[in-house]
Amino acid sequence: MPVVRVEGVHKRFGAVEVLKGIDLTVEGGQVIAIIGRSGSGKSTLLRCINGLEQIQAGRIEVAGHGLDASAKGLRDLRKDVGIVFQSYNLFPHLKVGENIMLAPRVVLGVGKAEARRRAEAALAEVGLAERFEAWPDNLSGGQQQRVAIARSLAMQPKVMLFDEVTSALDPELTGEVLQTMERLALHGMTMLLVTHEMAFARRVATTTVFMHQGRIWEQGPSERIFSAPETPELRQFLGGGLK
Repeated sequence: MPVVRVEGVHKRFGAVEVLKGIDLTVEGGQVIAIIGRSGSGKSTLLRCINGLEQIQAGRIEVAGHGLDASAKGLRDLRKDVGIVFQSYNLFPHLKVGENIMLAPRVVLGVGKAEARRRAEAALAEVGLAERFEAWPDNLSGGQQQRVAIARSLAMQPKVMLFDEVTSALDPELTGEVLQTMERLALHGMTMLLVTHEMAFARRVATTTVFMHQGRIWEQGPSERIFSAPETPELRQFLGGGLK
């Protein structure tokens, strides 16, 4: 069974149709990079997959959960789907470890000892094992973003969504976060990532999806997408000089 199945999805904001019939299937262990210009619907698609936006038509199924608008349905869905945004959204009054332990304790009801074990393991996964007792304000932007990733990992999700998580970081800090995401991919995490890091998408993603004007315009193995784009729109997006 696919981990994510999107069928005929339409999404409007008022009179503006942002997604115009999206079909996408993601198998376990796949890394899907979603690329395209601003306004093409990339981030909206991720938000729909996580139930942060309601769709007007179509169907979304994630980790065996049909997407419905009930509070319980969304809670059950989000136990299996982690999402990391451009902003870190860490609680400044909680230490790093406490930030990570919060959701497993409140949402999943796990005990304090198990929550701490999960937090320590997640921090080790993102290369920040020594920062458990640190305050968020004492971390760099790249470290804070890695803590945000660890916070999602502590929920032991079946799929991770990343929405332009490096766009606010300078190049050095961007590299830290991309290395963390690459390690997750190597360990078999199913991932969908909206990104403008083309070299990273080409190297790490098993499949790249190019969105244009609210539609999936072109998709395929990443190496083929970047080396031999089939549509003029994708060739222009990638720089126009590709053959």
